[in-house]
Amino acid sequence: MKLTRFFIGLSVLTTSLQAQDLQKEQQLDSVVISSTRIDLPFEENSRTITVISSTDIKNSAATNVADVLQQFAGVDIRRRGTAGSQADLYIRGGGFDQTLLLIDGIKMDDAQTGHHTMNAALPLEVIERIEIIKGPAARVFGQNAFTGAINIVTKNSLKNTVSAKLEAGSFGQFNAGVTVGADLETSSHIVHIDKMTSEGYRYNTDYDNSNYFVKSVFNKKKKAIEMIATFQERKFGANGFYARESAIDQYEETQNSLLAFSTQFKTENLTIKPRVYWKRNQDEYIYIRNNPTVYRNLHITDKIGTEVNASYTSNLGVTGFGVDVSKVYIRSNNLGNRQRFMSTLFLEHQFKLFNNVVDVTPGVAVTYFSDFKFYAFPGLDLGVKVTNNLKAYGNIGYTYRIPTYTDLFYNDPSTEGNENLEPEKAFAQEIGLKYNSSKFSASAAVYNRDSENLIDFIKPTVDAPKFIASNIAKVNTKGFEVEANYNFNINNYKQTFAVAYNFLEDNIIDQNKELSRYSLNTLKHHFTSRLSTQLFKNITQNIVYKHAERTTGQSYNVWDASLEARLKQFTLTATASNIFNAEYIEAGFVPMPPSNVLFGLRYNFN
Repeated sequence: MKLTRFFIGLSVLTTSLQAQDLQKEQQLDSVVISSTRIDLPFEENSRTITVISSTDIKNSAATNVADVLQQFAGVDIRRRGTAGSQADLYIRGGGFDQTLLLIDGIKMDDAQTGHHTMNAALPLEVIERIEIIKGPAARVFGQNAFTGAINIVTKNSLKNTVSAKLEAGSFGQFNAGVTVGADLETSSHIVHIDKMTSEGYRYNTDYDNSNYFVKSVFNKKKKAIEMIATFQERKFGANGFYARESAIDQYEETQNSLLAFSTQFKTENLTIKPRVYWKRNQDEYIYIRNNPTVYRNLHITDKIGTEVNASYTSNLGVTGFGVDVSKVYIRSNNLGNRQRFMSTLFLEHQFKLFNNVVDVTPGVAVTYFSDFKFYAFPGLDLGVKVTNNLKAYGNIGYTYRIPTYTDLFYNDPSTEGNENLEPEKAFAQEIGLKYNSSKFSASAAVYNRDSENLIDFIKPTVDAPKFIASNIAKVNTKGFEVEANYNFNINNYKQTFAVAYNFLEDNIIDQNKELSRYSLNTLKHHFTSRLSTQLFKNITQNIVYKHAERTTGQSYNVWDASLEARLKQFTLTATASNIFNAEYIEAGFVPMPPSNVLFGLRYNFN
């Protein structure tokens, strides 16, 4: 209640401030979705795709990508730490190894383990939008897009500007960052640096996180070449993160980096986009923070790749095709020194029939792994335009995932890998409706996924000392989700109310759930809502509500809120998380933080 009174009081005190007009939000129907192999406007896609705009991110009352994604139905972010220190990404139930994260279309999968997926998440200041693609339509990306994919699209330019931020709050939180944009005659550049630290909300949960980001476009007037370089470092106390609840002195450091160059060749009908990239991840885990000699893991994974994506437009429709070739190297004191070669060929074509009322998109991705040979990911998307605003669609397809090196070779006192694992595979189906207009948008989808050889860590008996990597015979996952977004005006200011709900049911056939490490904690019921309001020219406020009920029986409700006041070049922010002090656990044995606040000051040098 103190937090509620604080926000009411701050709103009253700041109503006399003057502010710049809010930047106009790009209309959803004009957004070209890049998380597919064929670039299509949002309204022409026959897939379950959610677009989180920069305005949505701003109104999310969140400070990092993990917290933003938690607000969207069907996406389950299971956090062990705060500020994105350690979080696992799930879509519609699957495992953390089964969801692919991309940055500007570059696959950020890690051959060591999916635990590192969110290490690649970028600071919010440089993100233009986030695209979430769910279900069988994600098959075109091949490996790791087993249940879905999330593509972080970065900003193209920030004009000539410099902005700085300072934030401080509960648990000794202190954040500082600088973002620079330069739009020159023949090049443009975005540079962002920030630091996020905290003493922790309980023993050994402190963190020291750093983000570095550079995006440049050279030779703008001729054949433009784009470069993106990122580096994220996380250092954090990991009280109870892994092993067992009593392991309170664990510590971890991770580093994740990406360097990529791309360009584009375009004619009237043909577009070719070549790219080369290098992704690196380093993970150091220490069981007893002040005594590394007891138990320590160090893994370094490099992925070097090149890809060419192309699309051709003809009288028969749009054809997407291309190739992605990469090589992975891992050096590890636990997993050994190993390497893997991968190549993926993809092809899909969108046919439009009956005066563009019906679109049909068959496609296939074929992937070769040097240690698991060939696998194919065929599928079909179908869309029917019922009215100008309403569309019905369906997807069907196969997906695969080969084991990670942790699945195959990891070994510690409580966990054992299995070199004889088979790849996971699934057959997924989905049907849905989506409606889109300037004031109201909504979607509904029903989905089913039949998985075989799903990989989990299983105990042979309840009393057995180790979880052993195993292929579960069969798993059926089914559910439905609905989303709605309503825009309305008060005093000529835009207000937004958004709600979403996802129901999911996992049925592990012929398997004792009590023996499973990872298959028990899915979100059976997930409801989210957000109210973003502006009653005065200079004041915006946001209230976010999340309800979750997991298959373990745990149920919780979390309220977050944020307030922003702008005075010329200054912006004052206040963010409150878990306002009503809910007690809950998202992963393992780690209780999430109690109610806390974060105050911020930002200044734009124009």
